[in-house]
Amino acid sequence: MKRREFLVGAAMMAGTMARSRATDVPAPAPDKLRRITAFFENEVTTGRLSGAIVLIHQHGKPVYFKLFGVRDVRTRLSMTPDTIFAIHSMSKPITSLAAMMLIDEGKLALTDPVSKYIPLFAGTKVGMEVTRPDGSMALEMVPPIHPVTIRDLMRHTSGITYDYIGGRWVELAYKAANIFEGPFNNREFADRIARLPLARQPGTLWRYGHSTDVLGSVIEIITGQSLYDALKQRIFDPLGMTSTKFALSTPDEFERMARPLPSDQILLDGERERLDHPEWQSGGGGLLSTITDYQRFAQMLLNGGEFDGKRYLSPAAFKAMTTDQIGPDSGVERDYFYFPGDGFGYGYGLAVRTDPGNAKPPPAGSIGELKWDSGSGTYFGVDPKLDMVYVLMEQTQNERGRITPAFKELVYGCFPPELSRP
Repeated sequence: MKRREFLVGAAMMAGTMARSRATDVPAPAPDKLRRITAFFENEVTTGRLSGAIVLIHQHGKPVYFKLFGVRDVRTRLSMTPDTIFAIHSMSKPITSLAAMMLIDEGKLALTDPVSKYIPLFAGTKVGMEVTRPDGSMALEMVPPIHPVTIRDLMRHTSGITYDYIGGRWVELAYKAANIFEGPFNNREFADRIARLPLARQPGTLWRYGHSTDVLGSVIEIITGQSLYDALKQRIFDPLGMTSTKFALSTPDEFERMARPLPSDQILLDGERERLDHPEWQSGGGGLLSTITDYQRFAQMLLNGGEFDGKRYLSPAAFKAMTTDQIGPDSGVERDYFYFPGDGFGYGYGLAVRTDPGNAKPPPAGSIGELKWDSGSGTYFGVDPKLDMVYVLMEQTQNERGRITPAFKELVYGCFPPELSRP
């Protein structure tokens, strides 16, 4: 029954994928690829970046693979292909894929209320700022217009936020709740989130937050496994992602870990928080990975949910995951902090390019491209039009807002203008 609900909810998306791949697109121009090299060499030489790795695959083969700088300026160990990076929010597409696989198997439904798996969500209220007669502001708790659903978790319309996104009351509520206090696992963290007020009515606003962390707890409950074991069995082992995990365990792994510059305090604080909570397997931001591991994940997406003869998602499920779920007819508003960006919508765990956007000229890219990035500066893109995936691994919060858009422009600048803009 759940599978039938999913197929109907996916707007009858059975049959072959609409997305097509142009296998006759020419390779990137070598002289333009050298601009990528020059850019990152300059970043390292000027001390704004300790190191980085860039990988571009087209037509299933590497066309560019360069390593820059060092893993850690303290040790001066050079970047290597197996260097491990904290990928923060690039964990979200992986966790979302696992949830889509469960939906595909009929074990989970987009319409399921989250309270079916985490009962405390049955009592979750929505916080509303109201103005008192004397002009002061107060926080009023009102019932949700409908329960938070799995669909809401997967498309960030749950009303769950991060403590730094939203009004002042959101920040104060999260701070007062001490949600990162002491040891906790995924279920305990989901319960902590369920006790907090939602920042908006479910289904009404795209807002970034801990939704994918809660989704990770749901995956654990359904599979009876830890999130890592569920991801390892279903995704990491079959895809050959041998270095992707939530916590390091061997001296070799610790030595392979890339670290931010000593001046990058926000990332250093994040690293310390991750090490302080090894028991928390954050589906929204806790994974560590290598560039070659993540390239395999990205290639599976480019292949329409298939890799090396193994299918991870049915065509209908893959189409639903990579189709804009918050468009004009969805009833979902765009937050002022709209992370997917100009010209993008959002599927289930991924941004998808829907139009050129408002900028003139439009940013580089293609209609139908998929992407996500992270607070540590890691970035990946999947472009069916160019039959290409590209991945950037680095560890910088200070410089990522400048480097990641420049990186994307450089990648697309390797192609003729008619192929590099929507």
